[in-house]
Amino acid sequence: MEYETPLFFRVMSYASEADRDVIDMVSGNPDWEPPAALRSGLREYADREPSAFQYPPSEGLRELREEIAARRGVDADQVVVTNGAGEANYLAMARALERDRGEEVVLTDPVYPYYPGKTTMLGGTQTFVAVDDEGRLEPSDVRAAASEETAAIVVNTPNNPTGAVYDGETMRELVAIAEECDAILVSDEVYDHFDLSGRFESALSIESDHRIVTNAFSKSMAITGFRVGYAIFPSDLVVDAKSRHMLVNVAGSRPAQYAVLRALRETEPDYYERNRDLLRGRIETFTGALDAAGAEYTTPRGSFYVMARFDGYPGTLENVYRLIDEAGVAGMPGDAFGESRSEWFRFALVTPRVETAAERLSTRFA
Repeated sequence: MEYETPLFFRVMSYASEADRDVIDMVSGNPDWEPPAALRSGLREYADREPSAFQYPPSEGLRELREEIAARRGVDADQVVVTNGAGEANYLAMARALERDRGEEVVLTDPVYPYYPGKTTMLGGTQTFVAVDDEGRLEPSDVRAAASEETAAIVVNTPNNPTGAVYDGETMRELVAIAEECDAILVSDEVYDHFDLSGRFESALSIESDHRIVTNAFSKSMAITGFRVGYAIFPSDLVVDAKSRHMLVNVAGSRPAQYAVLRALRETEPDYYERNRDLLRGRIETFTGALDAAGAEYTTPRGSFYVMARFDGYPGTLENVYRLIDEAGVAGMPGDAFGESRSEWFRFALVTPRVETAAERLSTRFA
């Protein structure tokens, strides 16, 4: 099997070798402070006894799984702490395909490119369902695409790259479709703390044995380097998920899990609200510059990405390189996310230099 290097790495490599200052709007690495309690937890952990530096339980620290379970309204034994949301999605998709109910994975277009990559790696086949111009997914289109060959339906809300947020009615219909097809809905909710619309509803709000929810603290706590995520499985799917996790990773980082647990217990809601307010201001600044440049764009209802289209300047990898050279702004090519957005670019608003990037783009395309 052949694997292609993700475009993220190719773009970042090109930007790092540029002969000019380049603003990174490629990576989803939050630039704000993590919770203070997380730093305190790490400092405290450094002075613990030697046994605390050994393997944790493979499925995650019991206290952390219990804290997650209490917050999400599930049993702690359903929770597997993973190496970020990436592994959580891998385990979820693997369990869906291992049920021998089919090999098809239904994905959205545009799509976060790691989902189709994982599908290929796991031996599945992809079927894509297009979203509308604002990134909204119509459940009736998913129902038309799904069949008895469908093993999984994978969605991401709030969405990367469109910024769309799926409401409760949409999630209920998606779970119902999974049940009708005897498939698994995999709901990646890693941006749940960045719902700017007030309309987000987790798939966990629907009781079903046909949904797996994945998440991580990478974005919400601004700790992408810690790699602490989790997946919540139906009881009949969790045992084999734990076995696969153990075989792939043995276990996750014990100090990172401890620090996350401390932060979960001690961080007040206003930490997350401040970060949402910061993003609202950046969205206004950036989309204002896009207006000045005459660009078409999506206004995110959640997450922290903006997709934009410039007349006569399609979002190809070659034009991403040109934008780096000509404007000093690095975004992602739209065709990395699927055919429907091949004319677009995607920009991540997780840099303190959003205003400078906006000025550079408006100057380049004015």
